[in-house]
Amino acid sequence: MSARESLDPASSIWHLIAVQLRRHREERNISGAALARILDLDRSSVSRLESGGMKLQLKHAKILDREWQTDGLFTYLVGYAIAGHDAEWFKAHAEMELRAYELRIWELSWVPGLFQTEAYMRAMFEEAGLEDIDSHLAWRMKRHEVLDRKRLPVMRVFLDQGVIDQPVGGPGVMRAQLASILDRAQHPNITFRVVPRAVGAHMGRDGSFKIMTVGGAEVAYTEACGGGRLVTDPAEVLAFRLRFDRISDRALPVDASIELIKRVMEELW
Repeated sequence: MSARESLDPASSIWHLIAVQLRRHREERNISGAALARILDLDRSSVSRLESGGMKLQLKHAKILDREWQTDGLFTYLVGYAIAGHDAEWFKAHAEMELRAYELRIWELSWVPGLFQTEAYMRAMFEEAGLEDIDSHLAWRMKRHEVLDRKRLPVMRVFLDQGVIDQPVGGPGVMRAQLASILDRAQHPNITFRVVPRAVGAHMGRDGSFKIMTVGGAEVAYTEACGGGRLVTDPAEVLAFRLRFDRISDRALPVDASIELIKRVMEELW
């Protein structure tokens, strides 16, 4: 079965967009190459859009609606898709994470998944009341393959102070977790910085997110209760970049952050 044949418009709005794109193109007797010229893309990108391998960007949806006079159909569809949660987004994000050569991570609530110890993960999953915890652990641990790569990506990790001083799983689990962070921080490609509680309100209070640089392009992933959202539109990714920079303005320097983590760790006895 081809990728196009596997599309199910009833199960995913992104599949619906892909199917509608191909239908409208064929109804107008427009070739894939011609559509690529209209959207300023290469021919292979059009094939990926129509097979679901690539998501239509909002700017391209607006071009389609203007060129084809579709009364905002594609703009509305992409807008609804962006606003919702797609079950495939987390999986796609994890795959990009494995291939990224630069990661910018802001975490408001938990130690980022890439740096969680197994005991910390288990405490999280138990508190969430998840069933089959071992399978969740296996999936989460698989993401740690990023840290085993020969060429480790450049990783800039910003943590809210609450991430390090609110114990998860008890003092022993948290001490081991902080020790693991300190160990990872010794790698030249990984930096941890803490936004202290004393700074008060700042841009990061809206929620956690990460920005991944993959294949020369930047993609953002923002977390939410019950799901997350993968952001590919360049303008929106830029907004996340600017937010990350604003958080950086409020974070402690690297050395001061490490000292704070050490102090918190010492207090967990």
